[in-house]
Order: sequence, then C-alpha cells, then structure tokens
Amino acid sequence: MVSAAWGGAADADVIVLLVDASERSLDHALHVVEGLKQAGRQAVLALNKIDLVPREALLGMAGQLNATGVFTDTFMISALTGDGVDDLIPRFASMVPEGPWLYPEDHLTDTNERLFTAEITREKLFLRLHQELPYSLTVETEGWEERSDGSVKVDQVIYVERPSQRAIVLGKGGQQIKNIGAAARTEMEQLLDRRVHLFLFVKVREKWRDDPERYREMGLDFSD
Repeated sequence: MVSAAWGGAADADVIVLLVDASERSLDHALHVVEGLKQAGRQAVLALNKIDLVPREALLGMAGQLNATGVFTDTFMISALTGDGVDDLIPRFASMVPEGPWLYPEDHLTDTNERLFTAEITREKLFLRLHQELPYSLTVETEGWEERSDGSVKVDQVIYVERPSQRAIVLGKGGQQIKNIGAAARTEMEQLLDRRVHLFLFVKVREKWRDDPERYREMGLDFSD
C-alpha cells in the first residue's frame, strides 16, 4: 500500500500528509517528509483527531512538521466531528487544475463492480461489528450473474480467521448477517440503480491477510 501511495504521488496534483495527532509521535510522519524532500515535492499537512489532543500539543506538532519546509498549508481537522473539514475541501478544489473527464460523468468510481460491492459489504460489517472484528475479516465477490430482467445476483464470501469470529458475524440465529446483508443490498441497489440479489456466506480462512492474491486484486504489490 505504501508503494502504491508513493507511485501515485509522482503524478499527483496535490499531496496531503494525514497525520494521526493522537499518536503524539511524529516518527512515521517525518519518515514520509524525508521521502517528499528527496522527490522534491511539497504537500499539505492535515493533523487529524484534534478532538483528542490538547491545543498546545497540536501547535507543537504543527510547528515541528512545518519547520521541515515541506508543507504549503496546515489544517487541523477531526474526521469524527467534522471540525476543520469545511476549510480543507475548498482549498483542495482551488489547488487542482481543471481537466477532462477521465471516465463518464455518471460513474461514481473506476473500480470494478465486484470489488466495489465487496467494499460496500465490508463497510457494513465494520459498522455493525465495531471493535469486535476490526481487521480480521475481508469480503470477496465470488459470483456475479447478470439476469434477463436487468437485476444482478451477487455471491459474496466473508472470510474470517477463526471459527469464533464466524459465530460473531452470523449472530444469534443468523440475525446479524441478515441485517448486514440487507444494509449492503440497499446501498448496492442505490448505487447500481437496479435490483440486487445478494447472497452472503461466512467462511474461515486462516492467515488470509498473508495471501498475495488478496493484494493483487486491489492493485497493490505484496512482498514477504
């Protein structure tokens, strides 16, 4: 993912370094700053989670990072509360040059529909399960059947790492997975503008996060 980010930065009109201010340590951020210096690029600094950090600490972090000379703008934001976000978005818009449409105006994303719908289901899982399964599950779209009435049948598998996690996803009497499926299907139908028949299955796959194929599907390089 880091390699993909650096690859995209080479052609980017604007680079934004998003720093988790609640971590207090700037080691990771300063490492990225060194990379930006070597590439001869400048960036916008966005300190996130300001709702969790005292003002004095925020000012200290901003001062240390701005002393590097890499940043043209600094924004202090909270993605949770929305503080500062309204200032950030117009600034980005003013920095990006106008250009031709790279894909049709009515397309929401250039990601293929299989991956896009899998991400919708994964989002619903995270929203429903909160901290119970933070990073131990993934979703794969294994079947995509176009039907004559214009609808689509989507088969997705939710992979977890342990049998106990499978039980959490299913919920008592399968109610949890039913609710997740209903929420995912509703959003898919809105975005695809057609009826969706969604079928979810939950399977255990140990160490799925170490599978290189998972990353290749997302256009990311995987290395041991």
